[in-house]
Amino acid sequence: MPVIILDRDGVINADRPDFVKSASEWHPLPGSIDAIARLSRAGYRIAVASNQSGLGRGLFDQAALEKIHEKMLLAIREAGGDVELIEICPHHPNERCQCRKPQPGLLYSLAMQMGVELQDVPCVGDSTRDIQAAAAAGARPMLVMTGNGQDALRELEQQSQQVTEVFDNLSAVADFLIDEYQP
Repeated sequence: MPVIILDRDGVINADRPDFVKSASEWHPLPGSIDAIARLSRAGYRIAVASNQSGLGRGLFDQAALEKIHEKMLLAIREAGGDVELIEICPHHPNERCQCRKPQPGLLYSLAMQMGVELQDVPCVGDSTRDIQAAAAAGARPMLVMTGNGQDALRELEQQSQQVTEVFDNLSAVADFLIDEYQP
């Protein structure tokens, strides 16, 4: 079964400049929950890899993060989808850990837990960090124009980094991958 790794904020749900700190602040982007459900039904194993430095900054605690993820997973299950794993980096950016994207540590951890190689695994993100982490891990970077996607595309182009797969949103990614993958 193929695997897809998704960033959370800006891909699945609306991002906030002051961080998504509670379940009441978590709002799915239009079509994202249905896209995850369609990918699940098409045979994809789905994982989420998300920087959550709000934990390290003290903006919310682990219990609040778990409630956010419970709300997200409930919405996905109600739509007929499933997320196999969620892996987060809780560290403050100043900690310089190996799991905070653009470092590939989160992706390596997911790959190990899922028993897969990252080569050709689609990694969908809306930021330069997401794309750089996917490239560093040898995965297949996919940029969506939701969240910070427009800024990320400009930044990546200015840095002369090639972004070959750009999509309007997660729904467009799902359409493309479901069409591409015919078991």
